[in-house]
Amino acid sequence: MADERASSTPLAGSYPLISARVDDVSVYDVDGRKLGTFHAAHIHRNTGQIEYAVLSIGGFLGLGQNYHPVPFRTLRFDEKLGGYIVAISKALLDGGPSYRPDNAPTWDAAYARRLTDYYASV
Repeated sequence: MADERASSTPLAGSYPLISARVDDVSVYDVDGRKLGTFHAAHIHRNTGQIEYAVLSIGGFLGLGQNYHPVPFRTLRFDEKLGGYIVAISKALLDGGPSYRPDNAPTWDAAYARRLTDYYASV
C-alpha cells in the first residue's frame, strides 16, 4: 500500500527516477518464507513504469536493516500470501547490491547498470 502522506521524490543523480514509499507489504521467497518488506518503488519518470523495488530486509524496529534494490520484474503479487514473491534466491539477494538506510547510493545510470548486470540472469 502506498504511503499517501509521502510524495514522490526525485533521486540524486542523472538517472530519471523518482521514489515512492511503500509500506506494510511483505516480500517472500519462492518457497513462501518471509524475507522482509517492499520499502520503496523507483519509477522511471518518463515512462511511469516501476523499474526497481527496494526491499527492506533484516533488522528489528528499523535498526540493522538493509535495503536491497531489485528489478521490479522479479516480483509478482500473491493474493494468498497478501504480498510479493521475489524470483531471486536468498543467496543471490544477499550477494547483490544493498545499502544501509543512512548510506543510500547515488541513483545514476552507472548504478542502474550495476543492478541490471547483477540481476541479468534472473
